[in-house]
Amino acid sequence: MKTNPNTKTEITFDDFKAEVLNDYKLAVTSRECSLLGRREVLTGKAKFGIFGDGKEIPQIAWAKAFENGDFRSGYYRDQTFMMAIGELTIEQFFAGLYANTDLKEEPMSAGRQMGGHFATHSLDENGNWKNLTEQKNSSSDISPTAGQMPRLLGLAQASKIYRQVEGIDATNFSKSGNEIAWGTIGNASTSEGLFFETINAAGVLQVPMVISIWDDNYGISVHARHQTTKENISEILKGFQRNENEKGYEIFRVNGWNYPELMDTYQRAAKVSRKEHIPVMIHVQELTQPQGHSTSGSHERYKNQERLAWEAEYDCNVQMRQWIIANNIATDEELTALEREIKKAVREGKKAAWSAFINPIYAESKEVLGLLDQLASTSSNGVFIKKLKNDLEAIDEPLRRDLLSAARKALRYVVAESSPAKTNLQNWINNYINSVQQKYSSHLHSESKLNALNQSEILPTYDANAEEVDGRVVLRENFDAIFSNYPEALIFGEDAGYIGDVNQGLEGLQEKHGELRVSDTGIREATILGQGIGMAMRGLRPIAEIQYLDYIMYALQIMSDDLATLHYRTKGRQKAPLIVRTRGHRLEGIWHSGSQMGGVINLIRGIHVLVPRNMTKAAGFYNTLLDSDEPALVVECLNGYRLKEKLPNNIGKFKTPIGVVETIREGEDITLVSYGSTLRLVEQAAKELQEVGIDAEIIDVQSLLPFDLNHDIVKSIAKTNRVMVIDEDVKGGASAYILDQILNEQNAFEYLDSQPKTLAAKPHRPAYGTDGDYFSKPSVEDIFEAIYDVMHELSPADYPKLR
Repeated sequence: MKTNPNTKTEITFDDFKAEVLNDYKLAVTSRECSLLGRREVLTGKAKFGIFGDGKEIPQIAWAKAFENGDFRSGYYRDQTFMMAIGELTIEQFFAGLYANTDLKEEPMSAGRQMGGHFATHSLDENGNWKNLTEQKNSSSDISPTAGQMPRLLGLAQASKIYRQVEGIDATNFSKSGNEIAWGTIGNASTSEGLFFETINAAGVLQVPMVISIWDDNYGISVHARHQTTKENISEILKGFQRNENEKGYEIFRVNGWNYPELMDTYQRAAKVSRKEHIPVMIHVQELTQPQGHSTSGSHERYKNQERLAWEAEYDCNVQMRQWIIANNIATDEELTALEREIKKAVREGKKAAWSAFINPIYAESKEVLGLLDQLASTSSNGVFIKKLKNDLEAIDEPLRRDLLSAARKALRYVVAESSPAKTNLQNWINNYINSVQQKYSSHLHSESKLNALNQSEILPTYDANAEEVDGRVVLRENFDAIFSNYPEALIFGEDAGYIGDVNQGLEGLQEKHGELRVSDTGIREATILGQGIGMAMRGLRPIAEIQYLDYIMYALQIMSDDLATLHYRTKGRQKAPLIVRTRGHRLEGIWHSGSQMGGVINLIRGIHVLVPRNMTKAAGFYNTLLDSDEPALVVECLNGYRLKEKLPNNIGKFKTPIGVVETIREGEDITLVSYGSTLRLVEQAAKELQEVGIDAEIIDVQSLLPFDLNHDIVKSIAKTNRVMVIDEDVKGGASAYILDQILNEQNAFEYLDSQPKTLAAKPHRPAYGTDGDYFSKPSVEDIFEAIYDVMHELSPADYPKLR
């Protein structure tokens, strides 16, 4: 069903006719899928529907310009395009609507995303890269409007890197940087800041990116007059148009119902972007949305009769049909016959998809019904179990939830009984949960041999007379080794290039490795993240630097919605092993000493969160991550760059393990758990506590996500019988998370003789200045007194009350 553009310079009328009719067949097929899909939602077989009707013809024109190796970064209207490139069948369309968890039936996300969210497979079943230059690629969609834009920038920048940086093995990823990154967005979503940030950044970077704006004049129910100045996005962006003296965009406008003009426009856009490596914008105007935004409402509620009549006349499929007849390509009768065939094919595809979805559940239902029957026949509460069985049997189209719910409720009636039937049901429930849960919970992290947790620790080694240097020098030398050993590695961020970052951890590296590998960016955190995501998806190893942890908030939505979910939402068929580098914790003032780790760790599950206490540990994390295939956030200690550390002699080779804590002081009385900059205060407090007879053990968490995989903290608590978590995040933040892990995952309560404690910062952000820090975050005295109070409760005679 995909488009097969004829590349011959001259074609016969018969060839032309065949191609046009194939395009029309594809457009009608996609439309019928939308129409029937809506009915499936309204009848209850599917939960929600959001479709690409009204955008069929421009997407077919786009598909003809899309080549192997190219990437799409779009949104949930691009079903016709996916059909046109051969990556979405009728059956797969409906499998997505039904949330089929079989990746073979529903290759977009295995039912993890609602229909309309598309992807191709960049990885094989073992997590290894496929040859992306031999296939047409689509990065996995997300629902947040404009959220696809930052990633689009990175997908396009990868082509620039592959074309201009020597020494990279591009075998599976690029052919001389010839690939275009194609983006799509609705006209209303161009109101989002992420759109403008990306448009500006792509214009600055001059990358091969073509963005299509589908303009149907509405954003759900809200008219363009409430969305866009002048009600015309290309009009207000025309200042981005390039000219003889200034770089910028090539901007096209085309009506979305005009088949021949669309074909010409997309061919011209592709040619200029691919050859000249520049960004292009195509404003596709006068589109329609025949069924409204989604199945949650009807567009008749907000469009007047005049608009509805116009949409009926200028529907792109209707206009193409008229054009075909007017140009004697086919008659009305021929097209009517073709349309009947298409309707039948779509109905049959829908039925096949539903059978593929429901038949495995029918088989599972039959099995559990038999087990319930057996249980009822042997139980004194058989009448109640029989009712559960009958209720389940009465469900015409059961879900797995229905099966499991009935089985688990049945166990309540035999809780005091013992029988083979009960044992069989228990076994079935346990096995079923283990089997089905994986359909929804697997692949949050890489399951390949390159999983970060498979990387072994390599300790730093030192010469006998090892030089003590500023911590930043350890980082600088390690980054130098990284860029020498990994041609595909690059780093970018605000002030990261020319001056070597604000703390000089990249000093001199731009001059040595070039402006494309160690580069400055504008002040635009979200698209810095997007650059990293897109380039990582195309086989590069980017390090995206966010200058301060406080400013990662600008990029947190992209980290949370896109990067953290990518591997999960594709069930392991796409990855972006991006390293996000930042610095945080104690320095000065509200926006340069934040420690909002509680929010971060709860929003970016799927990304490793690493909190090294010094720069040697940080360097080891970078080395570990570059030998793995997973994304991570590394938070360096902002006040540690000028502190002295010994310079290892195995720079670039030592590795800090992920998910492993380190005991940095042995003790007998209490276990103190902390990380990052706060550890130095904890160590000082421990020395002072020793003077009053309190022997504290100190554990450096090192890694918040994942957390203490070996459960070494509970081993310490088994010895000391007391624990305190000290953290500079606010109460209920990271300290609460850590304590939850210790108590509920490691079952430390078994060993506690005293109440577990947390010591955190005040509920406000840290005030400016040394005193501001002292009265905002835990001080040495705060730590000393909190621990002393624990020991006072244990033995008031030995530890009289301080105050």
